[in-house]
Amino acid sequence: MSAFDKTRLARIDDWMRRYVDAGRFPGSTFLLAQGGKVAHRASVGYRDVAAKKPFGEETVARIYSMTKPVVSVGILMLMERGLFHLDAPVSAFLPEFAEPRALRPGADSIDDAEPCAPPTLHQLLTHTSGLTYGFNPGPLSEAYAKAEINFGPSAPVPLADMTKRLAGLPLAFAPGARWEYSHATDVLGRVIEAVGGKPLDEWLEAEIFEPLGMVDTGFAVPDRKLDRLATLYTALPEGAGLALTRIQDGAMRVVETAEGSAWRAPRCLSGGGGLVSTIDDYFLFAEMIRKGGAHDGARILSPATIAFMRRNHLPGDIASMGPKSFAETAMTGVGFGLGGSVVLDPALSHAPGSVGDFSWGGIASTVFWTDPVLDLTAIFLTQLTPSSAYPARPELKALVHAAIA
Repeated sequence: MSAFDKTRLARIDDWMRRYVDAGRFPGSTFLLAQGGKVAHRASVGYRDVAAKKPFGEETVARIYSMTKPVVSVGILMLMERGLFHLDAPVSAFLPEFAEPRALRPGADSIDDAEPCAPPTLHQLLTHTSGLTYGFNPGPLSEAYAKAEINFGPSAPVPLADMTKRLAGLPLAFAPGARWEYSHATDVLGRVIEAVGGKPLDEWLEAEIFEPLGMVDTGFAVPDRKLDRLATLYTALPEGAGLALTRIQDGAMRVVETAEGSAWRAPRCLSGGGGLVSTIDDYFLFAEMIRKGGAHDGARILSPATIAFMRRNHLPGDIASMGPKSFAETAMTGVGFGLGGSVVLDPALSHAPGSVGDFSWGGIASTVFWTDPVLDLTAIFLTQLTPSSAYPARPELKALVHAAIA
């Protein structure tokens, strides 16, 4: 096990403070552990800037797409019980996907589509299903907006109905043709409901959160915890969507307060981005992955399944599959496992790391990773959208690796 240089670990605190002082992040909290032992913690700034409420370990944050690894684990748990295999078509569980159509290459209208095979569970897990997001480029962007495709807590209809809406539109490409960040994990959340026989929130609570002791993770924030929910900020100008890359550097504006949060009573349980959590809660989940599927006596997955999850499931790196989308990861030198990215070559990814690093982040600039070579777990939470606003993630990885003695 490597030792850490305490002076260099302190650089992480300085880095976090610079982001806050520059008005780039409202506040943040960070945890680094090796072999399950916490090596460093730091918290700076505020979860609510106006009210001067500190951003600390107890802060409840919207983790958005860090929900995806959790739901992916849920799918693998059902796979381990022999309830399906990963090459099963999603239509076997959700009949609304029985007769999909996919846009033809170069299509400039959603009418320019042809019949295709239903995506498989494996393609959904690896974002090669043909689904997309409304903020990605292409003719489906307008169609998603018109159909009000929104799996977030403020969605107009519940998960089952929203999934049917999504299935009624063409796929962006034939399943397996390329990689594109998408609503695929939202659909997998609905698969968990169909196969597991419970609403997604109840299933995850019973099968993952309660066994691991994740007491502050869920799709809703009860009133007794509302004071700990962070305010959400953005660096985007008023009225701008996530597709816009221009930001207002150091000029945060409020998107959602705790009191006005849709997470108080979510209408849709988003398997792709609906969870809130704390840094200590997510540490329990990340440690389960690092330790091969179990933590503190709770066996969630077998070691063999965790190893399978953390392998690259693409033919090469993400970049080689012609992505046309935003993603929470570098694409060159980085592959994709089942629910998270996998570093194939740190040099090609242009960020210090280890081969096999498994990670994912959320649109509010949160991120976690586990390092199988150095036996590390790292988690960073803040509340600033979009996550592409600043190069915080590669900077943080460089700081962590620089502190290894």
